[in-house]
Amino acid sequence: MTRVTSPGRYCPRVTVEGQAARGRRNLGLFLKFGLVGASGVVVNLATLVVVNRLGAHPEDAVVGLPLTDYSIRWYHVFSTLAFLVANLWNFQLNRTWTFVSARHARWWSEYWPFLAVGALGQGIGLVLLTSLMHQGSPLALPTDVLDDSTGFRTRLYWGQLIVILVVTPLSFVLNKLWTFAAVRTHRLAEHAEHAERADGAARPGQERDDALTAGPTASPDSSPSSPVPPPGPGASGRP
Repeated sequence: MTRVTSPGRYCPRVTVEGQAARGRRNLGLFLKFGLVGASGVVVNLATLVVVNRLGAHPEDAVVGLPLTDYSIRWYHVFSTLAFLVANLWNFQLNRTWTFVSARHARWWSEYWPFLAVGALGQGIGLVLLTSLMHQGSPLALPTDVLDDSTGFRTRLYWGQLIVILVVTPLSFVLNKLWTFAAVRTHRLAEHAEHAERADGAARPGQERDDALTAGPTASPDSSPSSPVPPPGPGASGRP
């Protein structure tokens, strides 16, 4: 439903039905995003397992951070590589299925903001992962249970899974509002176009209704007709 704001311009009228439909649509998008994210979790963890087995010990230092006692460790590198692979996987599925934006925007124009959002989430995730892996952290995962003896008892894998679960809601909101905004813009344009077509179809009928309601109009030059006198005795032609 639309309302007129000025001649030729329309804006949507907020209704309970419209809000409910929007809520259902957002819920559907979030569920799809979650399913894509679930598949991305599998891709992420599978990549992490591969690089962890092929690479150095995850807690070995790669390079020290200047002016600090901290270091970038191999689990930071492994986590970032797994993120890049899963990020590309998630983007393609979200582009073609969740937000269906492939027809409305170019691949790279959407991928770089998706990558930027993911990089923001990865940065937050690396801080959280460090807190989960560092033994002196209050959030450190217990080493008595997660002693790295098997894959299911590897702290890095559980830490990565926790990071994914924490970062996913933030990624959904930012991607919906920014990355795949072309879908929202396209829908608003379609809504305005449909409103204009509906108004154009209604105007001829409205003009006819107005004409019928107003009735015949008198000519400006016409004057009131004078009363006609009744016919005389000889008007009928009889003597």
